[in-house]
Amino acid sequence: MTEPDKRKDVFQPSAPSSADEEGKNTRVLVIGPYLATRGPPERSGDHAARDVAARLDEAVGLARAIDLMIVRAMPLGLTAIRPATYLGSGKVEELAGIVKADDIELVVMDCALSPVQQRNLERALGAKVIDRTGLILDIFGRRARTREGSLQVELAHLTYQKSRLVRSWTHLERQRGGFGFLGGPGETQIETDRRLIQERMSRIERDLEQVKRTRALHRESRRRVPYPIIALVGYTNAGKSTLFNRLSAAKVMAEDLLFATLDPTARAIELPHGSKAILSDTVGFISDLPTMLVAAFRATLEDVIEADVLLHVRDVSHGDTEAQASDVETILRELGIDPTNGQRLIEVWNKADLLAPDDRAKLDNLASRRPADLRPVLVSALSGEGMDTLLAAIETRLARGRGIYHVIVEPQAGDVLNWLYEEAEILDRRSDDEGRILLAVRVAEAKQPRLLRRFPGAKRIR
Repeated sequence: MTEPDKRKDVFQPSAPSSADEEGKNTRVLVIGPYLATRGPPERSGDHAARDVAARLDEAVGLARAIDLMIVRAMPLGLTAIRPATYLGSGKVEELAGIVKADDIELVVMDCALSPVQQRNLERALGAKVIDRTGLILDIFGRRARTREGSLQVELAHLTYQKSRLVRSWTHLERQRGGFGFLGGPGETQIETDRRLIQERMSRIERDLEQVKRTRALHRESRRRVPYPIIALVGYTNAGKSTLFNRLSAAKVMAEDLLFATLDPTARAIELPHGSKAILSDTVGFISDLPTMLVAAFRATLEDVIEADVLLHVRDVSHGDTEAQASDVETILRELGIDPTNGQRLIEVWNKADLLAPDDRAKLDNLASRRPADLRPVLVSALSGEGMDTLLAAIETRLARGRGIYHVIVEPQAGDVLNWLYEEAEILDRRSDDEGRILLAVRVAEAKQPRLLRRFPGAKRIR
């Protein structure tokens, strides 16, 4: 039995506390303070490319992800951002009236607030205020299950809190482990000075370095197998975990919930011609993902960086699917990955079961007009539709650079035949009049020398 960690300052995920239960009864107002823009956006990922209703709906989804009671959600069109309160004085007065009339306890602002703006809004509205970054951090803090995920979330949250050393709103002041406006990372830490927070951050960074070394050893052991890595990436709630479960027969948490998956999960899968690969599920991306989370979760995303094939899972039934795809591509570029590399990335157009017949026909037509290397695969991870096509596409990508050989195996050489089935892909199998087995096999470049040593007469077909 392993010895329990005796350090009191290490965050350990636990069952919901009284503060978590209180959160379910917290009356919440969600505000979408969106700038009104003129002309086209400067780049495709800009907020101007997004539908206001879809953006507000996403903010509500984030709040519901931690079981908050949404009393009202409303967009606010802004002509400019005010340094003191983000909103204009008239809108602040309007919101103060709503907060009082609806007994609002928490206001969620779907934007990034400075510490000064946050404090000024709290005083003016008479309620606790959090921004998008704080809300996402709270979700991450609740969902992380592994020690690595917990450390990464704590590091990100301390980075965020470093400039916000203020007490939580009085009715939410509770002492418990965890993070977020409902109780974390523990009010005692919020009350400490920056030096103590920095010391804790330094300890976490050292612990994460050890985690990275451990993960590097795991990756090295996988290379020695070696199995190719297939990583799922995509916008949160695009259906990655459902697809992961469908392809691997696993039971990873898959719900209609933003950020249902945070900790990386990997399973072995078998491809159509018998070869194996490692399938890795990863955290979902989102617009305005806090910078500190991108950095903190870089270790988690190392499987993505080193993957042989990336499956970019998109919810094509969502009205904002193009903007979501742009956000994912932006983060991939930040990780040093070219999202236009058709030799490595496959777009998976998921949730085909939710499409109307006309919309489906349009997508089929659009996909068919793309070059073969960039052609997306339309699937339904829920029903299983399109899985054979997707697996074939994955196998085709992995096969690039692999040689195909014609091999003859004597009927009594069962051990050699077994080696071929273990180490190569059997594309074709026949028998001749003498009982010999004639095979067409595809083998990874690293294994080709071993194949030729065992079968000196093997002939490369292509």
